[in-house]
Amino acid sequence: MKYLLYIPFMAACLLLQQCSFSQQPVKKETNQKKTNMTESDKNPVYSRQRTDKVTLTDEEWKKILPDDVYSIARLKGTERPGSSPFEHSKDVGTFYCKACGNPLFRSDAKFESGCGWPSFYEPVSKTSIIYTPDNSHGMQRTEVQCGRCKAHLGHVFDDGPPPTGLRYCINGVILDFEKTK
Repeated sequence: MKYLLYIPFMAACLLLQQCSFSQQPVKKETNQKKTNMTESDKNPVYSRQRTDKVTLTDEEWKKILPDDVYSIARLKGTERPGSSPFEHSKDVGTFYCKACGNPLFRSDAKFESGCGWPSFYEPVSKTSIIYTPDNSHGMQRTEVQCGRCKAHLGHVFDDGPPPTGLRYCINGVILDFEKTK
């Protein structure tokens, strides 16, 4: 009988886990030289204006991305839930791909989902995001990738608010943000 009390707790844990499965742990930034440089200094493909596709080898990405961004973008990792400062941010502006600078989401499409990651109901444009089937971990999900560099961003679910009914559950580590002036 006492085990019945654990059923609601276990159900809640399973629901919270739907975004948090990861293949690789996020590594802390270890290269101090990268930290002291600007985005364009350390990453020659980063541009908020260019729209050309970026195709680099994993070795090239590893050289230009901080370890935590590389882990999410190229190894399809997942940051710890609740660890992103963007999750509860109310700042007005645009979110960009931290790997290449591609515009991904506007802050007016952001909402509080309670899932532990920044959530949005629509991307900036149809070409901002690529949708890929993800059948890992015994689940059927849709992975979302950057439309310019194919960086792993997170997943999209059909439990979001109107007008789209979608919830783009995105790793904050892969987001760069610029406030509206």
